[in-house]
Amino acid sequence: MLTTNKSWFGLTTFAPMLLRYSKDFWLLSFSMFFFILSFNLILPEMNIFISQLGGSGVKGSSIFLFSVAAGISRPFAGKLADLIGRKRSIYIGLCFAIAASLSYSFVSWIGFFFVLRCLHGLSAGFAPTGATALLTDILPPDRKGAAMGLWGTFISLGIGIGQALGSFIYIHSNFDALFMCAAGFGIISLLLLFPIKETLPTQLRFNRKQLLIKWEDVVEPTVKPAATIMLLTAISSGVIFVLSPEYSAYLGITNKGYFFGIYVLTTIGVRLIFSSLSDRIGRRETMLFGCSLLVLSMIYLGLVDDIWSYTIAAAIFGLATGISSPTLFAWTADLSLAHRRGTGSGTLFIALELGILIGSGLTFVFYKNTMESARICMFIAAGFGVLALLLLLLQLHKSKLALNARGNA
Repeated sequence: MLTTNKSWFGLTTFAPMLLRYSKDFWLLSFSMFFFILSFNLILPEMNIFISQLGGSGVKGSSIFLFSVAAGISRPFAGKLADLIGRKRSIYIGLCFAIAASLSYSFVSWIGFFFVLRCLHGLSAGFAPTGATALLTDILPPDRKGAAMGLWGTFISLGIGIGQALGSFIYIHSNFDALFMCAAGFGIISLLLLFPIKETLPTQLRFNRKQLLIKWEDVVEPTVKPAATIMLLTAISSGVIFVLSPEYSAYLGITNKGYFFGIYVLTTIGVRLIFSSLSDRIGRRETMLFGCSLLVLSMIYLGLVDDIWSYTIAAAIFGLATGISSPTLFAWTADLSLAHRRGTGSGTLFIALELGILIGSGLTFVFYKNTMESARICMFIAAGFGVLALLLLLLQLHKSKLALNARGNA
């Protein structure tokens, strides 16, 4: 298990900490890095691909369909992770991802593309849900925030490197090469998963009855506070996934993954330095910082007019994500029951996908292929961030009242 040295202001001394993580932690982290990299690789150029298929009017469909499929699959992934094993849930997701990536090259009409986006979305429903449940099993209880911060660094690297590398590959080759690379990274993820030890003590054999989903398999009640904040903050990510390539084009930036390149550099630094902050001052208190930065970044994105202001906005968004994401996952780990960690993880991911879904859906309604309409989408997303802030303040107020009541009893 992990122990760490402490330093001023709650910063973590990482050199000795890194050496004390288990081999399975590192293998799982690298496996998810390559999985996240795989499907993010194709996102920056997806709008061009859709346009070539005759779907220029439905650019938001790529993220929208992906999120719908991922959200639908989360309850199944969480339930199966709690019944047949964490690793088997991950295997299902990786196989879907590799199959979808290999199939994009054969797309010649928009309908087939929509089917593949749904298939690819299923992969994002299964793999991270099973991986998060497995990770939660091996985390030290008093260092969940720090561990989730390090885990989140690999996820952020996958997003940032994937988006930046995807544009680079496409610029210097073509879509076929891009899709083959995505499949290759998925295969690497699969190979890294093989040596990891399964953490579910008793694994049941799969049967079709396990696919019968009840409401209790969809939402784990204990994690609702964290899931609600995840939903509201993820709306900004949905807007950015769709519109950051458009912003790059408006500002004359060739690499459509530029925003995520800046984002990942910033968020990695924040995660490595402040990942233990929520272990020290509390999950909700840390989320107040993260949400405030998120609102600031979205408002600033609505005002940018050159590459420098765009860079600053991306960096602020990275700060916000670097603080918020590990805190939300650690908060969910705190709240999840031991025998329902798969379902708890699935609930958080459902909130994430629903938020991204709403964000990408906003672009359907408000984005009219102009910079002005893109700015409107950013301001609307900022409004949902403000709502998350208000909800956190309300939760903290209720928590303090409950503590005072117990103290006076």
